[in-house]
Amino acid sequence: MPPLMTVTGSTLVIAPAPHRRRPRPQGPYARLFSRPGTRAFTAGNLLARLPMGMFGISAVMMIAGQRGSYALAGAVTATGMAATALVAPWTARLVDRYGQARIAVPATLIAVLGSVSLVLCVRGHAPAWTLFASYAATATTPNIGGMSRARWTHLLRDSPAAHHTAMSFEQAADELCFMLGPVVAAFLCSAAFPEAGTLTAAALLLTGMLVFTSQRATQPPPARPGDAPAPLRRLMPLLALFVPLGVLFGSMEVTSIAHLGARGLGAATGLVLALQAAGSCAAGLLYGTLRPRTLRTCLIALTAALTLPWAAAATGSLPLLAAALLLAGMATAPTMVTAMSRVHALAPEGRLNESMTLAVTAILAGIALGSATAGTLVDQLGPTTPYALPAAAAFLTLLVLPTLSTVRLSGTTQVP
Repeated sequence: MPPLMTVTGSTLVIAPAPHRRRPRPQGPYARLFSRPGTRAFTAGNLLARLPMGMFGISAVMMIAGQRGSYALAGAVTATGMAATALVAPWTARLVDRYGQARIAVPATLIAVLGSVSLVLCVRGHAPAWTLFASYAATATTPNIGGMSRARWTHLLRDSPAAHHTAMSFEQAADELCFMLGPVVAAFLCSAAFPEAGTLTAAALLLTGMLVFTSQRATQPPPARPGDAPAPLRRLMPLLALFVPLGVLFGSMEVTSIAHLGARGLGAATGLVLALQAAGSCAAGLLYGTLRPRTLRTCLIALTAALTLPWAAAATGSLPLLAAALLLAGMATAPTMVTAMSRVHALAPEGRLNESMTLAVTAILAGIALGSATAGTLVDQLGPTTPYALPAAAAFLTLLVLPTLSTVRLSGTTQVP
């Protein structure tokens, strides 16, 4: 910019150029959400994702409160999880084949109708089988996290660093929603009326999905039939890693609930358990600003961190256990981000959402196995010793890891 000139009396004076501040460099998350359309589909994604942490506890509180049976409530929710494991990969395959908006909206409507039917059947004292049928219908709920990750992968296919940041954000969002969801659901069911949690979750799911799918510009194109092979065979070695990861999640939750309950914490149990999710959420956001680590490094850190709750519980110190759960959570997010990145690399072209859903299904199977095993160990060994189970599951992932060294990613053999 040329210097400015001004006249003072009879003298021509060259005025100094105005000082311009240099714009501050944007952080990785600011750059990520400066892309057109990303804020809108993320808002819908978060609205639709929060209910994922609400439906289970809402159903348990509603059924147990109205029917007076936790056994019935647990059986209904277990049936819903089993149905989801069967139906979700097929829903995801249709999403990849025909597009997110075309499949996700009607699938969500079926799931919402299932939730409304559950409320009516519980309220109207309908036969028990109607509760199972209604809750099984919610298995058509699309994998909103997988669809969101597919959008980021489509938008950031030429920017690996930004893609890493996006995947870290998605993992942090998972942790945040599964941390806040049960708290919101429990508050609504107890402070309002027993059906409030289920109805609110259904409304949020439908609203969020409509907002998400309305953003057509960021939607990945549908895959053409025959373009890509089915992902199951290619992902099979990696799915063997996700099962023990699910085991450690399920066993840690059940063991912590039993241990803290035995300590007489009551309502404060949820706050202590939230530390693990909070640590994972914070670590996920931080990991998005750092250079990605290898899967082996993340699993070693996770295995070491999961020995801490076991050791802390043995001391009987509640503050030590709370700190150990926080550290264990902080090791979780980097591991999940890195493992999910392997799914992205292995997924056939146009089958990413199906591939992501297969990984989630493997985790759900592990959670069910871990929860059942931990419950048995609590009954037989007390509420402290079963903390060894999450640590053992994490160690098992290190034993599974060498089998992944021969898996080919993008045509080259990768070392974990």
